Amino acid sequence: MRIVFMGTPDFAVSSLEALLKNQEQVVAVVTQPDRPKGRGQKLSPPPVKARALEYNLSVYQPENVNTPQFKGILQELNPDLIIVVAFGQLLSKDILTLPKQGCINVHASLLPKYRGAAPIHWSIINGEEETGITTMYMEEELDAGDMLLQEKLVIKEEDTLGSLHDKLAYLGGNTLVKTVVSLSEGSLTRKPQDHSQATYAAKIEKKDVEIDWTKNAKAVKNLIRGTNPWPGAYTFLEKKLWKIWQVEIEKTEGIYGLPGEILGNLAGRGLLVAAGQGMLFLQEIQPENSKKMKVDDYLKGNRLENGAILGRKREQGSKVDAG
Repeated sequence: MRIVFMGTPDFAVSSLEALLKNQEQVVAVVTQPDRPKGRGQKLSPPPVKARALEYNLSVYQPENVNTPQFKGILQELNPDLIIVVAFGQLLSKDILTLPKQGCINVHASLLPKYRGAAPIHWSIINGEEETGITTMYMEEELDAGDMLLQEKLVIKEEDTLGSLHDKLAYLGGNTLVKTVVSLSEGSLTRKPQDHSQATYAAKIEKKDVEIDWTKNAKAVKNLIRGTNPWPGAYTFLEKKLWKIWQVEIEKTEGIYGLPGEILGNLAGRGLLVAAGQGMLFLQEIQPENSKKMKVDDYLKGNRLENGAILGRKREQGSKVDAG
């Protein structure tokens, strides 16, 4: 089949490579325009473009894929199938109906759960124990098309956004190849989604990643895991922003403290902090205007008093059981 591949970030690279390794006929790659990046704001190509050029593929970078001009290009390419993986633009009905075999998408959740822009973030933040990949036909409503294949993946306790992203990217490539081969053979059955079970994984906003220390220790840890390495969960200490990158839940019971209160320091484990229920050791942090560092390294040049409170200034209240 003649395939046009649409994708932009690292997550999509695995799918493109899987197609090429399986010797599928990728006639063109469509990705987002180069964007300014870094302190110098130098134009930088999307990861998919960089990899496509290594394979000497034709690359197109329209600001808007739905213009009549670009639709004309797609018609000339005459694809049997368009594959979309984290492309970053919605496709119009004209494009969705252009290929003979339609348009299919690789989505990083077990649909109909976690439709939307940030399924990997929210699956960890919400404490899910499994996730996966769904390939599906695309339609105008976001992530609502008929499903083709699903592959499940266990979310491990030590998984972060970064590690789970990489596992799902690899799984996405494998699942996509199975989907394309089965489509070629005519052996796939479309399965409609149960829309009543749909949930939405909205784009992560700054307000979503501020740590609420009144929540229990596991919920705080899940937020930190689910935003590492991007954008990073944060809190405040004396009005200065701290990002928290790694924590460990303390299982000892019977210690009391206000949510966010620093209860002590244990060399090798970090700063002990009270949550609404339970406690955590902060192990890797990034104080404002600093690099990531282990707590032990931070404390070599900084002094923290027990009783200091992490978080925004709040009314004094009664102490809560941290056990």
